[in-house]
Amino acid sequence: MDDLIHAAPATPGLSARVKPRHPLSPLDAGEIRAVMAIIRDDAAFGPGFLFETIELKEPTHDALAAVTAGHAVPREARANIFLGDKPGIWRLTVSLSDRVITASAFLATAKPMIQLEQFLAIEGVVRAHPDFIAACARRCITDMSMVCVDPWSAGNFGVPGEEGGYLSHTFSWLRLRRDENFYAHPIEGINAVVDIKAGKVIRVDDYGVMPIPMAEFNYEAQFRESFRPSLKPLDIIQPEGPSFVLDGHAITWDNWSLVIGFNAREGLTLHDIRVDHRPIVNRASLAEMVVPYGTPEGGHFRKNVFDIGEYGLGKLTNSLELGCDCLGHIAYLDVDLNTMTGDVFHIDKAICIHEEDDGILWKHWDFRTERTEVRRGRKLVISSIATVGNYEYASYWYFTQDGMIEFEMKATGIINTSACVPGQPSKYGTEVAPGLQGHIHQHAFCARLEMAVDGPGNSVVECNTFAEEDDAKNPYGNAFYQTETVLESEQAAGRRANPQTQRFWKVINPNKTNHTGKPVGYKLYPEHVLTSYLKPGSPSGIRSAFMTNHLWVTKYDPEERYPGGEFMNHSTGAGGITDFISHDRKLVNTDLVVWHVFGLHHQPRTEDFPVQPCIKAGFKLMPSGFFDQNPGIDLAPGVNKASKLAGSSSCCAG
Repeated sequence: MDDLIHAAPATPGLSARVKPRHPLSPLDAGEIRAVMAIIRDDAAFGPGFLFETIELKEPTHDALAAVTAGHAVPREARANIFLGDKPGIWRLTVSLSDRVITASAFLATAKPMIQLEQFLAIEGVVRAHPDFIAACARRCITDMSMVCVDPWSAGNFGVPGEEGGYLSHTFSWLRLRRDENFYAHPIEGINAVVDIKAGKVIRVDDYGVMPIPMAEFNYEAQFRESFRPSLKPLDIIQPEGPSFVLDGHAITWDNWSLVIGFNAREGLTLHDIRVDHRPIVNRASLAEMVVPYGTPEGGHFRKNVFDIGEYGLGKLTNSLELGCDCLGHIAYLDVDLNTMTGDVFHIDKAICIHEEDDGILWKHWDFRTERTEVRRGRKLVISSIATVGNYEYASYWYFTQDGMIEFEMKATGIINTSACVPGQPSKYGTEVAPGLQGHIHQHAFCARLEMAVDGPGNSVVECNTFAEEDDAKNPYGNAFYQTETVLESEQAAGRRANPQTQRFWKVINPNKTNHTGKPVGYKLYPEHVLTSYLKPGSPSGIRSAFMTNHLWVTKYDPEERYPGGEFMNHSTGAGGITDFISHDRKLVNTDLVVWHVFGLHHQPRTEDFPVQPCIKAGFKLMPSGFFDQNPGIDLAPGVNKASKLAGSSSCCAG
């Protein structure tokens, strides 16, 4: 138990507060340590408690509005804590200003996320268990130090003996030599189930021996014998530096301003997003993701992991490297997070901020006068990358000069592999190498967007396009038109994409109009949507219920934060978005939250192994009647003087 619950803390945080922080800035190392000290000094808790997450309790809208009047906003924190030998989670609110716990609630059945510090400890417990050693021996594995065990969340499948546990369901691979890609060698058919708090294996499932694929498929440069000829350097040159101004966590660029946040669960969050000083989104984040695998075989049916709710993207965020992960003139933000055992760990260069060329923003050539006007656009990029087991998830927020906000998820890393008979992959998978397969699966993401289009009081409109069916009105058969329907309540606002009607949704402010007299708005177009194949009443279907729609809209409630529920580990499906909308609150001219579900449908290819090229999914928020004209019309003309003709040293003359 001590190995699993009291693992060694990571490197302590190094940041220190040197000036007043923006009210939406994430907690720094000093504040995290202060929260821990307040909790441990409280008579109701003390030093025996462990920390799941500690994060900023974001100020209310009213409190933030008071900032403009010169009033200070007290700093508060949320903390989830638990005991190593007892069930349940305590949810606390802590005042950093008054150094006191101001609210406490005990949730007897809630389970903490699987903690980063527990990963290797789970592997050690499994490798030392005699039943697991015996199962490996049946597969001719004798050197247990070369066995790699990945701790997956166990879900909630009603398996006898697992009732009420804080468990991990594991999968295993064999590493042939140091640094070699072990995902090429799955130890098929063995799944150990670990009671994390007790620090013991409660069961080893053996579904039968399958030969281990032994061919090596490596991706590290040290294993490559040759490389293709390198291309000539492509440098991003900004001789006067970047155009953004970063003041702590607040950033301004072109006509945009916003505040960059971060927490252990969601990772990167964005706040108070404005263009031309007009609000668009109060808060934007990737609130949940789930990866359902499509095979019922062996122990693989349990692969339905909520990477945000059960592990936390924030704690798994990479430290980025200049010139590799980001190019150009880069600004980085570090982050500080809590360890489970009461320390702080620091992630250097966790958030990357830079600019990119965005191609032609607008252009027209007047053929009568042969005069041309062209403007190139640029975009601000705010990004972070997290590694969850075998996969990397690279999150990118883009802000463009035509007023658009775009989110893009780039998924890379290594596909999760299993063994098969060479030439005979499962119907649920693709053979990516002889005897090695990747199962069909999906990556479903849910963005949470606290909308504030041109201020408070928003509504959501669904837009559909139809062909004119009245022959009298459509004598030439070419007529089609768009309808707009206000989604008036939460039950009515659970919607799916429909490419046949070119469906999209528009968030409008009925209290503000443009110069045509129409409400200002921003449109959400569902570009990368999924069909869920989970049966609604199945264990995974119940917990992934938010996947059933591509759009949900709820009346704003700061405590309704996650579409699958506040505590996802071993969850029952309660406490998520289907519960939120059960109130069927009215959504017209009010503060509301838009939840957009999108993702990747992934049937693996041979090209996805041994390391997967980035596959992408995302969405755009595009102004629709928000501006009275093209918002990029006022960009000054210019020529990029660094551009050259190929084979020439002379600059382009235009």
